[in-house]
Amino acid sequence: MPIQEARSAARSWYGASMSTIFSRIIAGEIPCHRVYEDEHVLAFLDVAPLSPGHVLVVPKEARAHLHELSDDSAAALGRALPRICRAVLRETGAEGYNLLQNNGAVAHQAVMHVHFHIIPKFGDGRGLGIEWRAGKDGEAAARAERIAARIAAAS
Repeated sequence: MPIQEARSAARSWYGASMSTIFSRIIAGEIPCHRVYEDEHVLAFLDVAPLSPGHVLVVPKEARAHLHELSDDSAAALGRALPRICRAVLRETGAEGYNLLQNNGAVAHQAVMHVHFHIIPKFGDGRGLGIEWRAGKDGEAAARAERIAARIAAAS
């Protein structure tokens, strides 16, 4: 499907369902600095970047959480993300990057449309700061078996 047709489909989809700032960007109602677009994915610079080159990568499918996406949209994101990350690294000269994707308000998701942040990280500290509070799971073996069983049942 050509990009213009995908935008038109997005306009009709979002008109009938949820509307977010990302849906309006996808539909072409709000301008953005696009860095990548295909039938399923749009990537653009964040308007409030944590560091230079901070990119948002969004599926055109209207879903709030990653686990709700179709396999086609998820696969398209999987193909696009490495390409965009390579380009961001080359453009910014960053030493690394964080790939961030939040699901649900409790997990700090602010826009209820699936999106990935590619946040360049620099030696001077620019980029994402993270506090990682590691712990232990006393039920790890049993939990792994239950998760594996749920994956198998869903396939």
